[in-house]
Amino acid sequence: MGVLIKPIITEKMTADSELHNRYGFLVDPKANKIQVKEAVEATYGVSVEKVRTMNYGPSRKSRYTKTGVQHGKTSGFKKAIVDVAEGDIIDFYSNL
Repeated sequence: MGVLIKPIITEKMTADSELHNRYGFLVDPKANKIQVKEAVEATYGVSVEKVRTMNYGPSRKSRYTKTGVQHGKTSGFKKAIVDVAEGDIIDFYSNL
């Protein structure tokens, strides 16, 4: 599997991309900033100025049922915010 898993397309990220040329991606948890930069430049053909990464841990939940206490958790993920050079644009909707 590659470094980039999928782009983050939310209202907040769309506004950030329009105002500040920043795009968000879910990335492989073992990938570093250099690998993320190279993957974005190779995939979208833009020049990346800055990469910021965030690790999100799993959220644990428990609930009470007839059979007892059930424990579960969601999977953790890593998010990368990529600053693109002035004038470069990533269009996520071009190949739908």
